[in-house]
Amino acid sequence: MRKRFSLPLLAAATLVLSACTSKKVSPDAYSGFLHDYSLLTEHQSPSGQTVLSWVTPALKPERYTQVYIEPSQFYPNPLPTERIPQTTLSDTTWYYDAALKHELGKVMKVVTTPGPNTLIVRPAITRVAASTQSLRYYEWLPITLVAAGVSTATGIRDQDSEIATEVVFLDGGTGVVVAEVVRKGTGLTLENDKQVITTADVKGVLDGWASDLRNSYVAMRK
Repeated sequence: MRKRFSLPLLAAATLVLSACTSKKVSPDAYSGFLHDYSLLTEHQSPSGQTVLSWVTPALKPERYTQVYIEPSQFYPNPLPTERIPQTTLSDTTWYYDAALKHELGKVMKVVTTPGPNTLIVRPAITRVAASTQSLRYYEWLPITLVAAGVSTATGIRDQDSEIATEVVFLDGGTGVVVAEVVRKGTGLTLENDKQVITTADVKGVLDGWASDLRNSYVAMRK
């Protein structure tokens, strides 16, 4: 009887673990910010993270001597909630812009208006959320699975802060789209399902995205 009880629980735990540890944005989570998602293919970023991206074969990175970063936006436009207040929304877009300018400014001149020989970066944040953490290996045993289920039901189980982005890159002279990227990341751990999500919880993810973008640009120019 014990074996018949434990196997379904172990199977369920494995499925939950697989779903929660996915690092790639699934098609049903696309926001509509990009014009054509069919071009995206899976790649690894310079930091080793999974991203979905496309770069036109005609791209000549060396032609871009400067970069114009459009103010980042939330897409679709979200309504503030108790867990994700307006301060978090405003501070997150502000910090994303600052991180992109800081990193790309190391390898290109950051300008305030687009023009010839300018790469336009058009970033959007498409998700800020929290998800219950996946089951750890020591929680796979039947008795601890029951305990984990109780924790989730009562809202005391740790949660992961999550954020996703979609970015369009355009030629400043022609307005033609030259690259696109979709990715997501996991920020700091939240103590429960009541903790307010702040920009500090996802700063590390935003910094990583900006750093990856700089390193990707440098690699393409070699």
